[in-house]
Amino acid sequence: MDKRRCGWARGELDIAYHDREWGVPLHQDRLLFELLILEGAQAGLSWSTILKKRPAYRKAFDRFDPKKVGRYSAARVRRLMNDAGIVRNRAKIEATIANARAFLAVQREYGTFDRYIWQFVGGRSLQNAWRRLGESPAETEASRAMSRDLIKRGFRFVGPTICYAFMQATGMVNDHLRDCFRWREVRRPLRASKSRTTTVNGND
Repeated sequence: MDKRRCGWARGELDIAYHDREWGVPLHQDRLLFELLILEGAQAGLSWSTILKKRPAYRKAFDRFDPKKVGRYSAARVRRLMNDAGIVRNRAKIEATIANARAFLAVQREYGTFDRYIWQFVGGRSLQNAWRRLGESPAETEASRAMSRDLIKRGFRFVGPTICYAFMQATGMVNDHLRDCFRWREVRRPLRASKSRTTTVNGND
């Protein structure tokens, strides 16, 4: 019998991403940076389009190493504008570089981006139990607070809706539908997530 999934997971890449990544609490800085950039790149596009381009993005942006991306020059931007593997939008490319620099500044202030970003959900995943697609919000007070603070720090393409999608992707919120097989599986690491709370809140 086929597993029940969230209705948006239809294509092969969508299903693989849904089953392995979406909603899993994420605490590695490089991967947090990657998803922040990819969610911003999605603006105006489908997530399926971004998933198809993800390998090209990793190649084009030095596997999302913020130190390397933050040093990109105008010449590098011109080369990226000619890379058919990524979204060739100058504003989004330049935002990626600006975001890398802002990301590094957050790391210097907080020690890790992980410690900074998880404070917007109190250091632990928010657990929802939606029964139908469309019940989950496009943005929340937490995503609005995150957006305001990121923008204040110089990040771009981080509006409240993008921030909420980022929260869903990184497991800051579990928005798998109640009857999706991943809903319970994603909840299982909650105990481990709780054990991390002191580190996330900077009390280690």
